[in-house]
Amino acid sequence: MDTQPLLKHGLYFEDFTTGMEITTAGRTVTEADIINFAGLSGDFNQLHTNAEFSKETPFGQRIAHGLFILSVASGLANQTGFVEGTALALREIDNWKFSKPVFIQDTIHAEMTVIETTPMPLLKGGSITISVAVKNQHAEIVMKGSWKVLVVSRQMA
Repeated sequence: MDTQPLLKHGLYFEDFTTGMEITTAGRTVTEADIINFAGLSGDFNQLHTNAEFSKETPFGQRIAHGLFILSVASGLANQTGFVEGTALALREIDNWKFSKPVFIQDTIHAEMTVIETTPMPLLKGGSITISVAVKNQHAEIVMKGSWKVLVVSRQMA
């Protein structure tokens, strides 16, 4: 997996081009992650928290919360630094599909591609639409969709 080096500051709206690719580092999901997320979210569904119950499901074991994995993907994206200090807001998450379960000890990363840039002069920046594929250690897509991020213009920095 080829990852981008960490940036010291984020990219400005003008720096983004259609087709630009960013790959995050990986992160291994732990049992503690799942239990902590259950506590934070209040989602103690047995698919996530009960090993014996989960053995009888089609998954055969506990699975990570889908929203936890989405959150981790967002954090991994942030760690690349590509919008560090230049993001105004995460505006939309579109067409998000949860394709495969993520299990304890799976390692995930996100592969992102800029698919659209739209100037928004009134907001002193622009909207970047990013296609996101979250993959496991077997290069299988576990979830995908797109994010729209508002990014400040260089003229406003």
